[in-house]
Amino acid sequence: MSCCGKSNYEAATEQQAAHQVTPFNASHPVAQQPGPHPHPQWTGNEKPFQTPTGPSPPPQAYGAWGEKSSPNLQSTFNAPYTGQGSPPPGMYPNGAMPPQPPGSTPPPPTPGTVSSPYSGFSNSLQSPLLARASPDRSVPMTITSTSRGASPLAPQQMSSYADEGKVSVSIDFGTTFSGVAYGSSRIAGGKVQQILNWPGSYETFRKIPTCLLYDQTGQVLAWGIEAKNAGPMPGAVKCEWFKLFLEPNALRDPTNIDPRLPALPPGKRAIDMIVDFLSCLWDYAKQQITREIGAVADLDSADVWLTVPAAWDATGCQMMRDAAITAGLVRSARAGDHEWRERLRIISEPEAAAVHCASLTDVHKLTPNQNFMICDAGGGTVDLAVYKIIGMLSHLEIAEMCARSGANCGSLFLDLRFRELIKTLLADHPVHLDPISLANFMERFSETEKLRYMGELDDDQMFHFTCFNVEDPDDPAVGLVNGEVTIPGNLLRREVFDPVVNEVLELIEAQTKKVDQRLDALLLVGGFSGSEYLFRKVQAQFGSRIRVIARPHDCDTATVRGAAQYGLARRPLVSSVIAPLSYMLKVKLPADQEDWLKRPAYIRENDAGVPICENRLQYLVAKGAILRKGQRLKTTFCKFSQTASDRTFVATLFTADTDRIMRYTDEVSDPARAHANSRASTRSGACARPTSRL
Repeated sequence: MSCCGKSNYEAATEQQAAHQVTPFNASHPVAQQPGPHPHPQWTGNEKPFQTPTGPSPPPQAYGAWGEKSSPNLQSTFNAPYTGQGSPPPGMYPNGAMPPQPPGSTPPPPTPGTVSSPYSGFSNSLQSPLLARASPDRSVPMTITSTSRGASPLAPQQMSSYADEGKVSVSIDFGTTFSGVAYGSSRIAGGKVQQILNWPGSYETFRKIPTCLLYDQTGQVLAWGIEAKNAGPMPGAVKCEWFKLFLEPNALRDPTNIDPRLPALPPGKRAIDMIVDFLSCLWDYAKQQITREIGAVADLDSADVWLTVPAAWDATGCQMMRDAAITAGLVRSARAGDHEWRERLRIISEPEAAAVHCASLTDVHKLTPNQNFMICDAGGGTVDLAVYKIIGMLSHLEIAEMCARSGANCGSLFLDLRFRELIKTLLADHPVHLDPISLANFMERFSETEKLRYMGELDDDQMFHFTCFNVEDPDDPAVGLVNGEVTIPGNLLRREVFDPVVNEVLELIEAQTKKVDQRLDALLLVGGFSGSEYLFRKVQAQFGSRIRVIARPHDCDTATVRGAAQYGLARRPLVSSVIAPLSYMLKVKLPADQEDWLKRPAYIRENDAGVPICENRLQYLVAKGAILRKGQRLKTTFCKFSQTASDRTFVATLFTADTDRIMRYTDEVSDPARAHANSRASTRSGACARPTSRL
């Protein structure tokens, strides 16, 4: 259930008593390359969340941050329970399946599924484990949920995980640029290092283009800088921005894919390209890390942290996790290493950036109990999250204050709008609109004007872009003179910058309204935060309300460095998170007066003559709920069966991005958001206990 796809061994030990919420008990950097920052220490002062009693489902709305009460998330139902429309275990939307390891043959797509860039993969996910139960006629099912985000560690797992020499590697797989950082207590005094030398250049770069170059047979010819700088080649296809195909709207319905994105090459799906790029990136990263730190690096047993956008849902995160495993980011290190997949950790981009920024006291000037917002403005997405600093800064711990948010309004969309402007201006000059010419215009815009553009201050300036084809006659009416296209600054602002920048400002404004406490700092990170126009607009709109608005000097690498810091800390740095969605299960319950009034058509009598209301929703957790990191939410359901063949059922999980509490399945306003993420089957004398994560 988690967008962040946590590993199983990161979950805490369940309590023996049913209906009990069991928080994790966690026991017992970092700067720009290569300057140090203080190494945080664990204080061990965690306080478990309490489980108050509450009304029967559906639960009441949650209170504001800091309140001690929460709705009742645990109920046992003795009525029959069924689910409909759930896909097989591990199936992705539109018939898509997890990526297939190299050399295997994918099965044919399931009849009746919708074609999408992800269809045709074989199922690599496992069905829920079955445990023996007493052979009575009642088959209970317990669905357990843990909070989203990088899970803390159970006490019994701390000893093995806290190996002082263990290497942590973080990968920021971005829409436009990607980077790798790593660290170990035995390397550079425990400070985070970054890979700066990359194939295709003698210069150093903190991040490289997320770009692939394929030949006619679908084999990778080049990646990163080499692929980005490659000139036209017969039969070769250059691919970028394929990460956006895992965006939630695109996954739910392929028709929602932005038509401005380049088409995928023949025979390739977005997940294939992600596997290819991660494989190239990881193979080179292993060589480079080993070259730089020598025999100290044991990368086969390293923890790998992979960042994902805050707006991604569980499906996209699980696809990313499957792709990373297929790409070989983690593998068995020795005989008997059965938990090797659990070394792959998924962490949201704003959470990783927050960990990095919280230690930069010279930037935000914050003290304990103060709040700050992270605006991670990257190439494809802009993600927002608000955190409170807890405890001493020397023993860093932060808590999420409200549900994070995000949207596809990164700097890439400036490029796409600029391309559309060029195509409009030069519509009568098609010689300048071939792919090579358009790429030339966009490269000039992206590498020079995009970040240094100042908005209204540049309204009277003229921006010149050299044409690839210079033999076309002049057309002063559209600014085509002497082989250059000249565009007024006010036209760039109106058609290119303002629509995207205003969307970012609206996101920030909406996020501030989710918090009923004062915001003391707004920290902008990510490549897009380097835009002077964006920074000036943020200062103008929020400067009177937020004391500190700043960009760290290494803002473009805050995410990858923060993820590595999280791994080096060997303890939870984020103590609590906020549920970004509501999670509900479709159930059958005894009909009450409200059901007879509102949905009499849903009521049926069971074999015992008891009126049962079908299509009811039982909340596992409501949007906005405060969850201790790693907190487990458990709800027990029972199904009464007359025969052994009647002991199989499907659990259908609904998610909703609304604060409204719903009672029936037909109240879900967007059916596309109501998809089954969990499936459980029971056999005679068996109890199913699938574990899901928020």
